[in-house]
Amino acid sequence: MAREETVRNAEKLVERFMKGNDASHDATHVWRVRDLALTLAREEGLFSNPDSMEIIELAALLHDIGDYKYLRDPSEEKIVENFLEQECIEEHKKIKILQIVKGMGFKDELAGLVNNELFPEFGIVQDADRLDAIGAIGIARCFTFGGSRSRVLHDPAIQPRSDVSKEQYMKKDEQTTVNHFHEKLLKLKHLMKTKAGQKRAERRHKFMEEFLKEFYEEWDGKA
Repeated sequence: MAREETVRNAEKLVERFMKGNDASHDATHVWRVRDLALTLAREEGLFSNPDSMEIIELAALLHDIGDYKYLRDPSEEKIVENFLEQECIEEHKKIKILQIVKGMGFKDELAGLVNNELFPEFGIVQDADRLDAIGAIGIARCFTFGGSRSRVLHDPAIQPRSDVSKEQYMKKDEQTTVNHFHEKLLKLKHLMKTKAGQKRAERRHKFMEEFLKEFYEEWDGKA
């Protein structure tokens, strides 16, 4: 019962702090990641472990609160930690949830800050978030975010960066929306941590490749 109440409170927190975000990082993104994470957890054999399922659900719900892309005030970086303390989450669970929330971003992987030997809950939540960044939903989210930042759709004169640092990735100077596919989205299939995530990523990755092929042909007036 306590877990159900905490989940409801986490859902309310998400709705409150993400209501001003564009549709690429709104509450519906969080609900999808939560549902995906719980599904991956079942397929990875964690369903029988209540502690793991609680960690996964809460981390999935809280993972985008305080995201640097939408940070309005530095105090928002402490929202998740304060919430877990207020909900009296046990210390060992709180530590894992915070590790997931703070360390699952692509920018940290670019900086070599992610340890592939981390606990299974980490990989499950990270894979769920990355699955929502690729495939049909990922394409829609990519263009939604690019539009929200008034980013150029595509410019053949601006080539994707082949080796992007964490700092460059966070700035995204003079980059186009389509280049984001090459600089991040098409790389995610190979960064999946779970077998269940890898299986889903294959299909979504292929869909993106087919989309880009059609996009470039239409751009050049060939289709």
